[in-house]
Amino acid sequence: MILPPYLKKGDKVAITCPAKKLPGGIEDAIRLLESWGLRVVLGETVHAAYHQFAGRDELRAADLQRFLDDPEIKAVFAARGGYGTLRVIDRLDFSGVAANPKWVVGFSDITVLHAHLQGQLNLCSIHGQMPLTIPDGTKPSLETLRIALFGEELSYAYQSSGLGKNGSAQAELIGGNLALLCNLTGSASDPDYRNKILFLEDVGEYIYSIDRMFWHLKRSGKLAGLKGLIIGGFTELKDYDPPFGQSVRDIVLELCEGYGYPICFDFPAGHISDNRALILGKEVALTVQDFQVNLTYIN
Repeated sequence: MILPPYLKKGDKVAITCPAKKLPGGIEDAIRLLESWGLRVVLGETVHAAYHQFAGRDELRAADLQRFLDDPEIKAVFAARGGYGTLRVIDRLDFSGVAANPKWVVGFSDITVLHAHLQGQLNLCSIHGQMPLTIPDGTKPSLETLRIALFGEELSYAYQSSGLGKNGSAQAELIGGNLALLCNLTGSASDPDYRNKILFLEDVGEYIYSIDRMFWHLKRSGKLAGLKGLIIGGFTELKDYDPPFGQSVRDIVLELCEGYGYPICFDFPAGHISDNRALILGKEVALTVQDFQVNLTYIN
């Protein structure tokens, strides 16, 4: 995988909205980035609106394209997720960012960009807090975003509340939002899951739908070839009466029963305030021993 140059003070970064429109200002995010010594440029989409989107598809694609092509922009932050990146991905020309790699930052709907960058360009990107979520983000999560962008040592160690599957693995990390990854199956943005460690998170889904999406990954062969599986936040889940009867942990362990790779739960990333940064595409070492989970990036 190709690692974009890490940021340094004085670098110029951009904020754009490839998906849903912003509900208000992002002054907190601008102040934070400027406190890191970065110069912030705002795209037209930051103030645009068209129905639920941050402008029409044409505008959102052109805004993102501008920053992908500009060699002075060293990182592109998606202001928020929601829905809409899938509608513009095929309008984008990635030749500029392939020639001059830069960081793309975001999560949720931005999984479309992450998957495309890893699958088509072998380019690393950052799954982490976005300008919309920065005001509610924990200080540790914001600090991990800075650490990831500036190339400082990044590692995680935590105690999971639920047992996973013990083991160790070393491989490139891919992933993001479960629903988006399922939607990308069979498309040009579908990454190669083989011999990878997969991170997954989601929000607001019915539990039966989570089960269906994991079955989709299993039946398409994507779970079988993994080196490891990291389950992050699965939040604001919904259920019917009578209930589905299984938790996300139950679903994952049942469908991965025959696989020998390590599996962990409760990783602090996803639609949560403590959304720690992950460099997708970069090699990591994962160790799961009972409730203890360690994830270390390989330099």
